[in-house]
This record gives sequence, structure tokens and C-alpha cells, in this order.
Amino acid sequence: MFLDLSVSKKINIGIMGFGHIGRYIYENALDSNFFQVKAISDIGNIESLQYLLNNNLRNKNIGVHIDNNCFIYNADKTQFVHGVSPGDVPWDALGVDWVIDATGRFLDKEILNKHIIAGAKRVILASLPDNELDNIIIPGINESEINNQDQIISAGSSTTNALALMLKILNEYNEIECSSLTTVHSYTSDQPLLDIANPDLKRSRSAAKNIIPNVNLSSKWVEKILPDFKNKIFSTALNVPVQFGSLLDITTIFKNDIKNEEEINLIMDDAASKLPKLIKVINDPIVSSDVVGMKESIVFDRVGTLKIGENMVKTLTWYDNGYNHASRILDVISLYKDLK
Repeated sequence: MFLDLSVSKKINIGIMGFGHIGRYIYENALDSNFFQVKAISDIGNIESLQYLLNNNLRNKNIGVHIDNNCFIYNADKTQFVHGVSPGDVPWDALGVDWVIDATGRFLDKEILNKHIIAGAKRVILASLPDNELDNIIIPGINESEINNQDQIISAGSSTTNALALMLKILNEYNEIECSSLTTVHSYTSDQPLLDIANPDLKRSRSAAKNIIPNVNLSSKWVEKILPDFKNKIFSTALNVPVQFGSLLDITTIFKNDIKNEEEINLIMDDAASKLPKLIKVINDPIVSSDVVGMKESIVFDRVGTLKIGENMVKTLTWYDNGYNHASRILDVISLYKDLK
């Protein structure tokens, strides 16, 4: 599924937005022989960002140094620039081919196109967009749909990747009539730690103290990626006071009856054997902290499978949101490697 890049030159990438997603992407690229991070753009100062790199990535000091306004890791040098929005950074002058926009702020295609005007060949959005882009590619789902004309692309979100994979796998075995998803999601950087005034009253409440119901748009985008699910799925979210590790709680009604829980578990065992980079199956009674540091799109919880009635099944699927999504973003870039 993923291309072998070991015999070809590295892909030159730039990252705009060096929050936790941007830092995870950088860390994953450092561990890879396939990518060269040529430039990083952020509104913060380089000293603060270096401190976060070495002290805040899953409690692992990755040993990044600063020299002449560059991040240095072994023999790799990455230029740091102070950019605020698309169009601020001359990507071509920095040798960047792909720009990863990880700001979480610029979700509109017209705005993202400013990266192209500034010299990037392609842009990948590290989250779901506000409107249609050239393509949305989900590893394990629709890699065959990449094409040479794609310039502005999304790799979805960690929740969208997990949901799409689960639905595709289950539907190929037994047609799904409808499915309801709740993502029990760790709190996010745009939530306040203390109560503050906010027009969205629920999101004005402290992320550290509350379970907060939230909107989730994964079902909307999965319906676009997998049209057979149109009007069959619904997604919502609960943001909980956990820093890392999230859970998909999915209730699915199938067209045909299901014998027992083990029938579903065996389906997921088979899927994991075919897509080991994307799917992990766990037979232990795990909790959210157990999946921290896992890069798979889904960590299927065998113990959590529950059959209800003849054709209804509840499944639990874990994921280290953000950390795993950084890997998927780089996977999507690798899928475009042979396109000119």
C-alpha cells in the first residue's frame, strides 16, 4: 500500500504550525529515511519550540539543537521562519515541495492555495477542511483516487481515519444498515483549562474539569469518501479530561444477523493481518493511557465487543489521536511520490 522510498531521494517538506501535530510530524520525519524537513514556520520563538520538542513529545527527549536559527538533529538542518499565515513563507526558496499546514486555523481551499502561490508544489491539510479540497485521502480506504492534478489535499482527521476504516471493514463482511459513533476524545488545545466567556456555551467550560459534548464532522466526510454510507451514519463527540488517547464507541446495525462477538473480533483479526501498519488488535483489558505512542489508525479492543439482539453490535476502538495522525499525513505524502 505504501511506496518504497528507500532507493529514491527524500521528499522535502515544510511545516506551518508547530503545535503538537506539527511537532509529531517533525519527530516522525526525523525517524524516517524518506522525508527531509526543510523548513518550519510558526508564530512562536525557536527557543520555546525547541524546549517543547525535547520535553513534551511523549516524555521523550529527541535531542534537537539550535544553530543559526535552524533546528539541528544529527546531520539534518531545518530552517525556522516566523510565518503567521499561508503566503508568508517563500517555500520554493527554502527547497520545500510539500507544505503541511498544521495550524488548525486555515481550512479554506482559497486560503490554503496561498501556499502554492508562495512556491509549494502541493499542500496537505493536517485536519478536516471547511469546504471541498482537491482530494481527501484516507490510507487503507481510497489511495487509488490520488491523481496528478491534486494540489491541496487533506488526510482527514484521526477520528475520520479510524471511523472510515472500521466501517469499510465491517461493511465488506456484512452490509451496514446504519451506524452511530461517539468519539470519547481527549481535550484539545482550543479548549480552555478554566471557564471563560465563549459564544459556544458548552465550550466555555473547563476542559480539565468536565465531560463536554461536542460536534464531530467525521460522518459527513466519511459519507463523501465512502458514498455507500450516505444517510447511514451519525457521529458526535465527548471531550473528556484526558490529555492523550481517544476512543471510538460505535454501535452498528447490520443487514444480516451476527452469531456472536467472536465473529466480529475475527473480522478485525483478519483486517489487522492485512493492514498491520494501520490496525492493531488488543485482547487485554486496555484503557486510554495504554495506547499512548501507538501509530496505528485504530487499536481494536477485542474485550469491548458486545452483541445486542440479532444484528446490532457495539465495538470499542482506541487511537492516540494526533500522534497517529502525524504518521497518516506522511503516509499520504508518500502515496503521491511517483506523481510528477
